Amino acid sequence: MENPAELRITEMSFPTKVVFGVGALARLPSQVQRLKMINPLVVTDPGVAKAGLLSRATEVLKLAGISHRIFDRVRLDPTEQDAFDGLEAYRDGNCDGVIAIGGGSPLDAAKLIQLLVTHEPPLSRYDDATGGDRFVRDDLPPLIAIPTTAGTGSEVSRSGVATLKDTGRKTVIFSPYLMPKAAICDPELTVGLPPGPTATTGMDAFTHCLEAYVATGFHPLADALAIDGIARVGRSLVTAVKDGGKLEARGDMMVAAMEGAMAFQKGLGACHALAHALTPISKIHHGLANAIALPTVLEFNRGACTGRLARAAIAMGDNPLARPELLAEKVVEDVRKLNAEIGIPPRLRDAGVEEADLPRIAARAFEDASHRTNPRPCSQEDLLGMLRAAY
Repeated sequence: MENPAELRITEMSFPTKVVFGVGALARLPSQVQRLKMINPLVVTDPGVAKAGLLSRATEVLKLAGISHRIFDRVRLDPTEQDAFDGLEAYRDGNCDGVIAIGGGSPLDAAKLIQLLVTHEPPLSRYDDATGGDRFVRDDLPPLIAIPTTAGTGSEVSRSGVATLKDTGRKTVIFSPYLMPKAAICDPELTVGLPPGPTATTGMDAFTHCLEAYVATGFHPLADALAIDGIARVGRSLVTAVKDGGKLEARGDMMVAAMEGAMAFQKGLGACHALAHALTPISKIHHGLANAIALPTVLEFNRGACTGRLARAAIAMGDNPLARPELLAEKVVEDVRKLNAEIGIPPRLRDAGVEEADLPRIAARAFEDASHRTNPRPCSQEDLLGMLRAAY
């Protein structure tokens, strides 16, 4: 088994303690003990359970003599009902902490479960778009996150996302108090992920990095993480999709996902606003929505962030001696080429989006807070124009 130096187990803090490396899952009990959990709730979805990844984690807990309860009914795109069902399991099991294993959906649901343990509903009270973060307190039970995909980076992010009934949209709940206390990041857990999900989650990570890098505001730490994440995706996503057993590529993607989530504390952009609307209305995967919309959004933004897009192109391997304007144009081509290489359909219509829904998607996207840090201000009509261009 390949295990280069970069994949050896390392502990980092940002401020989540990150245990990263091949075989890192074995360190789960030490983190449970560090956080003084006696009887945690393990949160996941049916797909993770079916793939045998849940049993790998629970076996580690059993060998260490750690009792636990299981909630394995999180939907592909979580809703508030998942959070309330998980809360019921938490209380019925007399749990004192949460362990989430899976992709972004179980990790996001776990954050909302831990929020509801100590915070009164409705979840819409904590909506980031309405300043709900001010109601989130630092009295949540501890959360350990174990990602099995390399996409959202929810294992190190301060946001939980779910579709809420009373907002009627995919809603972001954002607070530093939602950050997991530990993340167990083991590239071996992503090896069995099929090419399609590897591609879409990988493009979600890439979009996090690129949108955070060009977002308005000053955050050099986020910028450094984002540009490194762009480079890792550029060199490793195609390999991870086409040869999923390559641990070095899987490790690169897992790091890029973390970096994207760490970086988007700076902000995101119009692409994520569109994706957050496309998923509930058109029922397409969040990462797929990002991947298809991204080239069009980059075209819209190109004149407002030429220098940064040029540096992103260089990170993807383009000629550093080329003029910034040409590089900014080239990065759009690079993203389209990357999408094609990993099997992403080129247009929204190819993913099943109905043209009649575009005005409704644009209106929902304009309500989303993500576009507020887009490098070029955009109206609802601008968002509709981007959708039509991507259609």
